[in-house]
Parts: sequence; C-alpha cells; structure tokens
Amino acid sequence: MSNYQASRTPNDRKTFEISRSQLPLHCPTADMSLWNSHPRVFLPIEETGQTTCPYCGTEFSLKND
Repeated sequence: MSNYQASRTPNDRKTFEISRSQLPLHCPTADMSLWNSHPRVFLPIEETGQTTCPYCGTEFSLKND
C-alpha cells in the first residue's frame, strides 16, 4: 500500500453510495473534512437515484434498501 492510499480521506472519494436513511443528501457529507471543502449544497437524488455535486463533481447514487 502506498503512502497516498494510506492517507486517503472521504474528501478524496469521487463516488458515494448512500441509503435513504442518509437523506436529505448534502455535499460535503458528514464524513468529509469541512476545512478543505466547498459550501454545503443540498442535492436532489430521490427521483433519479443519481446526482452530481455542482461544486466538486462528486457522484452520488442511491442504494436500493
């Protein structure tokens, strides 16, 4: 495992799978560090099951649970 992989944070991830219990969806998520993130934006995901953050390009998909 490289040092880069060992130091990865939730801010490094570009795709997230979320459940309905995590709605309403916002980016940055609660797991992300706020000190290096953009302003919080709420994202509509309920109708299509997928959305992309307009600030950082992170892609979100809704799990079927």
